[in-house]
Amino acid sequence: MSGFNLLHLITKSPPVALKPCSLPSGARRTKKTWPMTFTKEELKERLTPKQYHVTQERGTESAFTGEFTDHKDEGTYTCVVCGAPLFSSSTKFDSGSGWPAFFDLLQEESISNSDDFSYGMHRVESTCSQCGAHLGHLFDDGPRPTGKRYCINSASLDFQAKDSSPSSRAEGGAKLGGEEKTEL
Repeated sequence: MSGFNLLHLITKSPPVALKPCSLPSGARRTKKTWPMTFTKEELKERLTPKQYHVTQERGTESAFTGEFTDHKDEGTYTCVVCGAPLFSSSTKFDSGSGWPAFFDLLQEESISNSDDFSYGMHRVESTCSQCGAHLGHLFDDGPRPTGKRYCINSASLDFQAKDSSPSSRAEGGAKLGGEEKTEL
């Protein structure tokens, strides 16, 4: 069809009513308010620049550079922003992607998922359901039994070893991304 014919078709056609469509991903919409909130100043003081960029500006760390990519210790991976437990080390696997990957959550309520259309593609973004921190993305190419792959930035995670007490975070210091930072 020539450019002239296409222009004629478009300009002479009656208006078409557009209908909203639902997305096939099955992802839930992200909540707009979170149970835990922090000011920008608090977060910039507590987090490293990389952690802030990933969790608050929806950034992505470079593949194969994260602290927890090849991490094998037993324990619980938590949100670096609020400390909410997210993943067990028993669900971590090597996906070959360069980011920590998990096939299941500690609790279904741990993470909120929403559609992400950045970079001209459709993905499912995973955020902490307690504070809204960007964690990474969810894909449907994981191992059994779930078939899911939570591809998570190391910068959005902290780690609680199986043999350490969970109260150590509340005693004033937390290890964030390899640097000692003071809890607020």
